Amino acid sequence: MTDYSALPDFSVKGLHALITGGTGGIGGAFAKAFVANGATVSVTDVKPPATPLPAGVDFIELDVRDDAACAALPRRVPKLDVLIHCAGRLDRDREWQIDGFKDIVDIHLFGAMRLATAFRPQLKASKGCVIHIGSVYSYFGAPHLPAYTAAKTAIVGLTRSLAHGFAEDGIRVNAIAPGWINTEISKRGRENPEFNAKVMARLPIKRWADPMELAGTALFLSSPAGRLINGVTIPVDGGYGAT
Repeated sequence: MTDYSALPDFSVKGLHALITGGTGGIGGAFAKAFVANGATVSVTDVKPPATPLPAGVDFIELDVRDDAACAALPRRVPKLDVLIHCAGRLDRDREWQIDGFKDIVDIHLFGAMRLATAFRPQLKASKGCVIHIGSVYSYFGAPHLPAYTAAKTAIVGLTRSLAHGFAEDGIRVNAIAPGWINTEISKRGRENPEFNAKVMARLPIKRWADPMELAGTALFLSSPAGRLINGVTIPVDGGYGAT
């Protein structure tokens, strides 16, 4: 019988995590953090990484827009404890066009649904968890990013729905909403003096965060210590949403 009164266990040692977009800034940081804390990791992306992956991390080529590839992926990863959907991008030049809008939503939102349903049997067997990546734009509009904003807003609702739907299998589903993170995807905004000034004027910590600063939240949500956290989106934004 499980002793729920035992001291919190923050360990992910021995768990296997799958991280989509795992060669990018946030996904790559998560992969390093999980391996450093005793987990094994599989990462996916649309193309192989430019630099060698850390020991304990294996790479699987995957386009999360591909229904068949997502459905077949569990055959490559038969045991899974943690599924983290980090794959994503934005496209300021195309999001107001319908084809561009569809593409961005497909990656972020449909990709999350494809993978969560594909890996439900493995996660049921392990009583594992799913972590989605939202954004500060899950809560604020972005006139230059309608697709990205719509997808990240929908991730909050999908997370709640999957948490209810998967609860009968003992699977927890949560999301992390990063703030202003120093990654390749944010480079254009960081280097725009006017945009950067607006962000810094509102952001209490007055700096762009390192991707590794998100990793502790992912580790906590994946560990036994996070077992009561279900169906929520946790802002990790340096206080941006509080101002």
